[in-house]
Amino acid sequence: MSNAVPANDRLLRALRREPVDRTPVWLMRQAGRYLPEYRATRAQAGSFLALAKNPDLACEVTLQPLRRFPLDAAILFSDILTIPDAMGLGLYFADGEGPKFERPVRTAADIAKLGVPDMETELRYVMDAIRTIRRELDGSVPLIGFSGSPWTLACYMVEGGGSDNFARIKALALNDPDALHALLAVNTDAVIAYLSAQRAAGAQALQVFDTWGGVLSPAMYREFSLPYLVRIARELERGTLRQAQGERTEHVPLILFGKGNAPYWKN
Repeated sequence: MSNAVPANDRLLRALRREPVDRTPVWLMRQAGRYLPEYRATRAQAGSFLALAKNPDLACEVTLQPLRRFPLDAAILFSDILTIPDAMGLGLYFADGEGPKFERPVRTAADIAKLGVPDMETELRYVMDAIRTIRRELDGSVPLIGFSGSPWTLACYMVEGGGSDNFARIKALALNDPDALHALLAVNTDAVIAYLSAQRAAGAQALQVFDTWGGVLSPAMYREFSLPYLVRIARELERGTLRQAQGERTEHVPLILFGKGNAPYWKN
């Protein structure tokens, strides 16, 4: 995949802290329910998950907003729960209830069975979507890839879906912290491999969604989320690519999105 600079590289320059003529604009949920063409494409796919797992349709809905608005980047159409789904947890979406897992992890024995998915088999559809999107963008704007953070993924994996209070994973943190650290470690390995593979497939910026970091206390955040985020950033900076024959790639900026955890970061 070519590393040529996009015609509109405003976002990449801003991420490098270089001067830009204006603030880059892109939307976190760029392809979504507000577009009638998105709804038509999703109906064609049959379900959200079928849409996300079809590289051609994922490319189509990634590009749809760019045909309407002069945005400064495209963001991959996917879901943060692709990793645990590829680990065998059985992701599905219940109408009106959001994502759920058929086989949540609740014990140390459950966690011990988990492994890092292969990025060009179990998650090949994501990499194929990235390659297809890059081809169709044809150097117009950069493409952002993404992953959930190890902690946020763990929240869904332990709770079995969304939660109002995250009681199960908080109980695991308090009653069996070693088991939770084991889960976070395998999730971190998977996120590093996943983002590295996205970079190799053509993503020009990467984002980690630490969506549920803010449900932790400051002390628990610094134990169960922050160290794993730091490791991801360091490994990606080293250019550790899981299946690229040890070849180093161009630097790809890394963005962290957090919700409610901004006070936990030290200047």
